[in-house]
Amino acid sequence: MTDQTDIARARGLKSLLPAAFNLRDAGTLLGLILIFVVFGVLSPVFLTAPNLLNILQQSSINACIALGMTFVIISGGIDLSVGPTAALSAVAGASLMVAGVPLPLALLAALGAGMLCGFFNGALIAYAGLQPFIVTLGGLSLYRALSLIFTGGNPIFGIPPEFRSFINGDLAGIPVPVVIVAVVAAILWIVLNRSPLGEYILAVGGNPEAARIAGVPVARTKITVYMLSGGLAALASMILMGRLGAADPTMGNLWELDAIAAAAIGGASLMGGKGSVIGTLLGAVILGSLRNGLTLMNVQAFYQLLATGIIIIVAMLIDRATRGKG
Repeated sequence: MTDQTDIARARGLKSLLPAAFNLRDAGTLLGLILIFVVFGVLSPVFLTAPNLLNILQQSSINACIALGMTFVIISGGIDLSVGPTAALSAVAGASLMVAGVPLPLALLAALGAGMLCGFFNGALIAYAGLQPFIVTLGGLSLYRALSLIFTGGNPIFGIPPEFRSFINGDLAGIPVPVVIVAVVAAILWIVLNRSPLGEYILAVGGNPEAARIAGVPVARTKITVYMLSGGLAALASMILMGRLGAADPTMGNLWELDAIAAAAIGGASLMGGKGSVIGTLLGAVILGSLRNGLTLMNVQAFYQLLATGIIIIVAMLIDRATRGKG
């Protein structure tokens, strides 16, 4: 009887998503508005158009990583290797660019490297039955080591100027990284809320055994979300590489923590089966706004970490208090 109930819940979950997610997203948006009001009063610079665009641009890399992390978390997993995956993808793409490989092919190779790392993580989790935390913790060391070995620990310079010009440009006054993340987020929203894959991910995160009984390809779904996470980590590294003009094998340090924080603030449950694309975007902007506002007020960096930690804990307490309600 329990299995039948779980199966019905997995199949009927889609019809309940819009109302539940909109409610949580509204709460996250309210938190963002509160931050804007507070810092708008404390700093006359905070609400100016250039600073708001700067916040969006600064948040774009974390948002990109966090979107992939959200899909992994919804499926009931975690990905601690996104930072080193980004570094490995960046040095792979940069080395091809410097070698004279056409820019589109070099970018595709970088994305492919990130997705390959995700495939490796997902395959070990789905087929070897290993815990996501352990697999991706191992991946964190493995991919970082590979990027350092490949480069000898040195950054790769010589990024094509046309690529840098594109990444540092704007479209209709909006920074290109922000546009890229917006397009990616729109696609992922459709995938999560309007596609069979989205149903599969939610079902696997809610109850893997019930999903398997219902005919969901559990192993393939898990591999897909980790490949997505790796690919988006690679995309984030391309954005940063274009802004810096170099690929550093040490890039992406602690990106996984910021990504988990953005997803958690946006309503993703670390228990799986729950998360929102819109909420994650808002979570990334909340973190970016908080850091920007504290910087404008000359607050030291370790207090910014303190504030971020408090927000994450509060978000988890809210999730625990509201889980199973509504």
